[in-house]
Amino acid sequence: MKILFHSCLSLAVACGGGTYAEGEVNLYSSRHYDTDERLYSDFEELTGITVNRIEGKGDELIARLKIEGKNSPADVILTVDTSRLERAKEAGVLQSIESDILDARVPSSLQDSDNQWFGFSQRARIIFYDKNDVANPPLDYLSLADSKYQGMVCHRSSSNVYSQTLLSAIIENHGEEKAGEWAEGMVINFAREPQGGDTDQLRALVSGECDISVSNTYYFARALRKDVQGLSSEEVANIGWIFPAQNAEGAHMNLSGGGVAAHAPNRENAIKFLEYLSSNSAQQYFSGGNDEYPSVPGVGLSASVARLGLFRPDAVDLSAVAKNVPTAQQIFNRVGWY
Repeated sequence: MKILFHSCLSLAVACGGGTYAEGEVNLYSSRHYDTDERLYSDFEELTGITVNRIEGKGDELIARLKIEGKNSPADVILTVDTSRLERAKEAGVLQSIESDILDARVPSSLQDSDNQWFGFSQRARIIFYDKNDVANPPLDYLSLADSKYQGMVCHRSSSNVYSQTLLSAIIENHGEEKAGEWAEGMVINFAREPQGGDTDQLRALVSGECDISVSNTYYFARALRKDVQGLSSEEVANIGWIFPAQNAEGAHMNLSGGGVAAHAPNRENAIKFLEYLSSNSAQQYFSGGNDEYPSVPGVGLSASVARLGLFRPDAVDLSAVAKNVPTAQQIFNRVGWY
């Protein structure tokens, strides 16, 4: 049955059809995007497997899985960011799986070293700036801490997983000492206390609260595609962007991914669902539906994402980056980045 499924999935990915399974899969997801409905309905149509979904915040779902233990109905957990995927692994709520499809399609740098989680979509965490006020924007992450940008930079709080993973990547790429110096310089350069989400960092450029900010690309790509509150097309036209560290490690990437729950009652269907998320059709929809970058190489980009231009991503092993999160939090606390 497993070999038949692999063969049929490959055919379905190429030809866009075919039913090859039945039953259900119970999904715990912290992805809060209405556009994901298409992913679930397409999977159901393709496979005959019913997707039962529970949504919540990532850490809350991990806590729920721990409480439920062996009685948990969860088959798959989907969540956002490498640090949270690693947190799920450390909590013991995921299990290792074997899948030739996932091994072949998801780059090794975007999956757990023990095959407990896999990245299915990406967002580049890049530098944005007010084109009217900043003639020479920083070209890499470390330069954000340069004294010439004092009082100009907006960023999220240290409790946010995107902040934690970025600093963890800087630790992996440049060492703990350099990472500490960077965090200290960032605190000096803040235009305001860290606050809000990624869209708020972009709105702060429009409002004039800061001249430089850091955000994930999909928030900005969405604003390129349609008006977002506080980010009209006219206002977005005044925002420039830099893919950082193109002459060094490359742009930092955040993951959205998932794995099979530790006590999955429908384990085989759970693996099939993850394999489906790596298919060309699902990968294209991550980009077209939610302005993200596919994890699988060679999959085309939506028009809004393509407008951001070509860049070189950081190829650092995100499983290794995730292990630096506790050290990153210690640095944040030490330098007063709250």
